[in-house]
Amino acid sequence: MYGTIRITKAPLPSKVTTAKLTQAAQTFCYGTRPLSFAIRPTTAAFQHNAVSSKRPFSSTARTQLDVFAPPANAPNIKVTPPAWHHPVYTEKQMNDITIAHRAATTLSDKVALSMMRLLRMGMDFFTGYSHDHAVSRGVKNPKDARRAGWYSPMDERKWLIRCVFLESVAGVPGMVAASLRHLHSIRRLERDNGWIETLLEEAYNERMHLLTFLKMAEPGRFMRAMLLAAQGVWYNALFLSYLVSPRTCHRFVGYLEEEAVITYTRLLAEIDAGNLPLFESAQAPEIAVRYWNMPEGKRGIRDLVLYIRADEAKHREVNHTLGNLVQREDPNPFVSEYVDAEKAHPGKGIENIKPKGWEREDVI
Repeated sequence: MYGTIRITKAPLPSKVTTAKLTQAAQTFCYGTRPLSFAIRPTTAAFQHNAVSSKRPFSSTARTQLDVFAPPANAPNIKVTPPAWHHPVYTEKQMNDITIAHRAATTLSDKVALSMMRLLRMGMDFFTGYSHDHAVSRGVKNPKDARRAGWYSPMDERKWLIRCVFLESVAGVPGMVAASLRHLHSIRRLERDNGWIETLLEEAYNERMHLLTFLKMAEPGRFMRAMLLAAQGVWYNALFLSYLVSPRTCHRFVGYLEEEAVITYTRLLAEIDAGNLPLFESAQAPEIAVRYWNMPEGKRGIRDLVLYIRADEAKHREVNHTLGNLVQREDPNPFVSEYVDAEKAHPGKGIENIKPKGWEREDVI
């Protein structure tokens, strides 16, 4: 009359099955090969998988990221050097870089600052980044901030994700501005007064930052999808904004570079505090050594961050200065020759750098 119900317990998954499920989850999040970190020249390593590499923090095949390699079908080409040679920075000049903020006084400045803060919130959310500003200013020790719980600890992997995302975003504004000014010059049949070269060089420099970090870590599928979506929105938003108000866009980039200087200043503080031991023992990739012409004995990750922070400080100066000029009339002060060459004036280097930019009356 009554049926018999048999209840059986499903067998627990074995250790092998569990490992396979874990690996599948990591592959979904980070790509076909989970992010791998390997230290050079020591044998210490932090890895999510068993992929080995002699390069610092890398899981990318060497053939995918060759340094200035010629095309495969060009046997007569030995090497293709970078188009723009990087200016020489001294160690003192790089160490003298400071955090600075230009006050937003006009409506255009306030709009630029508000949009930058909105973008910053999105970037922080997607990269899991947060910090205590007192650490960047040197007021508080990073170890004390960690114990006090002011911000979530950032390990080497989080920092690399942050830097890759940051540099992929930072490489867009210069190219957008240069391309639009190029088209304006052709359409109006008039000179651009030297702006295009500086803007293209800025975009190229930011791309070199990105290529350097890609030598240290390869983003997975999820990160690549975020970069693709962000670039699609970011490029078109900048394109339309620069058509409406170039001055606001340059001020916006100036504020964005202010935040980049803060980010890399905090990274230096973290390294100095001993919170990132993998960065202490690793060496800068060969692409960075060649591009910045890094001297022997000064090729560690900390030295690399000093160069990148100095570049961001230069972009901060350039864009704040361009935001102070008459967009269609004034020449580019960073490539101009001055009547009084002995007087301090803008240039390609950082020997006369002004964190808040040059005022128009000082250079025009």
